[in-house]
Parts: sequence; C-alpha cells; structure tokens
Amino acid sequence: MDIKKYLDATYLKTAEQAGLTPEENTVVVKKNVQEAIEEGFKLVMIRPDMVSLAKKMIIDANAVLQVGTVIDFPNGESSVEDKLEEAQIAIQNGADDLDFVCNYKAFKNGEIDLVKQEIFECTQLGLDHNKVVKWIIEVAALTDKEIIQISSLIKNVVVTAFSQEQFSRVFVKSSTGFYETEIGVPNGATLHTIKIMLDNASPLPVKAAGGVRTHEEAVTMINLGVKRIGTSGAKIISDGQKATNGY
Repeated sequence: MDIKKYLDATYLKTAEQAGLTPEENTVVVKKNVQEAIEEGFKLVMIRPDMVSLAKKMIIDANAVLQVGTVIDFPNGESSVEDKLEEAQIAIQNGADDLDFVCNYKAFKNGEIDLVKQEIFECTQLGLDHNKVVKWIIEVAALTDKEIIQISSLIKNVVVTAFSQEQFSRVFVKSSTGFYETEIGVPNGATLHTIKIMLDNASPLPVKAAGGVRTHEEAVTMINLGVKRIGTSGAKIISDGQKATNGY
C-alpha cells in the first residue's frame, strides 16, 4: 500500500498559535510544502493566506503536489456569503481542495435549512471550478446520533443536487483538530466515529483528520474505507514512526 497517496500533510497553525513571528511561521509553511513535494504526498493542507506561496513553490519545482486550504476555520459559524467569498479567493489563489467547516453549531440548534443551504451553495462553487470539497463536521462536538444525522444530511444534499460522477469529489471530514475537549478526550478522528461516518456518508468519501499518529492507525483507517487522512505528522507516519504532535 502506498500510504503517501492518502496523506494530506497538514499545517494549520497561525503565527500566534505557534508562538512565532509571521516571518518565522512562513518559514515553517515553506518547510512543510517542500517536505510534501519531496515525499510525494497527495496534498499539503495550509491556511488560505499561504495558498499562493505554496502554489508557486510547487510550480517552480515542477511537482504534482496539490494544495488544500480550510474555509471558515475553525469554528464554521460565518454566513454562507462569507464562506463563499473566502472560498472564491482560495480558488483564485490556486487551491485544489476546499475544506469547509460545516456550521455544526447551527445544526445542533436545529437550523437545518441554513446548513443545507451552505452545503449546497459552497459545494456547487467548488464543483463548478473542478475542486474537491470537504465538509468538516467536528465529531468531538457531536453525539453519535448527531454524527449519523449530519453525515446523512450532507450525503442527501449532495446526492440530490449533483451527479453521481461528482460524488467522489465531496468528502465528509471528521475534524478541525482545533476543537477543545476535556483532558484526555480525543478531538479528532477515532475508529468509532470514522465507522459511523463511513456507514452514513456513503457514497461520499470520508477523510479522517486529527488523531491518526502511526502508520498502523493510518493503514487501519484506509482498510476501513477512508480515502484521505489529514495529519501534521505525515512524514513521521509514512516512515513508520509515531507522531507526537497534536494533529
């Protein structure tokens, strides 16, 4: 199994979150992009303001690495219009994948029509520009029942509104990796939550993000049916070691 084709090498910290100056954080992003190019990972996942930089590095290196970015990250509470505007800028800057944070708080509050609207309109924007769209549902903030319901909701919107040929380009994704949980409680993908997502998102693919820290865990996720894995320890995992970082 070529595990690298499943890995989205991820770095989503702002300079402030990383305790760095903006210049130092840019150096870290460049290092991550370069590593992803050299290692042959599927994609590098970075903040929207770094997309242009990454795209230039990839073009200059004549590499096939793709660039993904996050939209309305990490809370997902912005309006549909704001999500669309941010996504449009990312598209213009060269992003290949658009990972939207679903407004899971609105979903939990019963604002189902709002959630359906953002899933339809944002997915349509991405697909119209031949992008991959992923919907982050933030499993750590949801009960098992809510994971079932929101995975099914996303599936139903996509299956109803778009063609079968497009289903493989719309993912349900587990986590931002930035949700704060009680000490010791996972804030990312677990086998339990991924199984629920796979059962209820199909035929849409699933991305496991956050919490996958070893080669064995990654292979287990892939064997379950996961099509992409988001991790800030992509090289460590692909080398067969254990990542100790938080995502």
